[in-house]
Amino acid sequence: MMKLASGILFTEKQIQQRVLELARQIETDYEGKEFVLCGILKGCIPFLADLMRKIRGDVKIALIEMKSMVDGKHAEIKFTTEMKLDGKDVLVIEDIVDTGITIDYLIKHLETEKGTKSIKVCTLLDKPEARKIDVPIHYRGFAVPNRFIVGYGLDYEESYRNLPYLTWVEP
Repeated sequence: MMKLASGILFTEKQIQQRVLELARQIETDYEGKEFVLCGILKGCIPFLADLMRKIRGDVKIALIEMKSMVDGKHAEIKFTTEMKLDGKDVLVIEDIVDTGITIDYLIKHLETEKGTKSIKVCTLLDKPEARKIDVPIHYRGFAVPNRFIVGYGLDYEESYRNLPYLTWVEP
């Protein structure tokens, strides 16, 4: 049985400050461009919602549901929107990048199947110690240790997503 850690990794205030900083950086980099935020469900929901509200200007979103990868070979990708992504600048919004396998698969899928103009990755959390595949991360909220992080959309067996801060679970 896993239990919540007694400490907080990042407070709600720290998260909101970092989301604002990321929004300003994205605004600068995408100035004058029409781009789409593609959020990977379910963990990205709080991050995506906060980020899109802080980006000044028109923001389009698409949602992606991905089923688990097995050895980097089997994945099911389902777009929950009919938005055409061909010829568009796409910014993938992820809650956490750890092994890199899923995000690598998604990037390749978007490039080959959807004909996107460009693809960049924005992740709230980056866990470099867990990386198995080197993937490009263009916007990073926080680097985190190799622990099982929960809160602010991240879950353990569908629990703890609603925490406004980030912590971890312990055995």
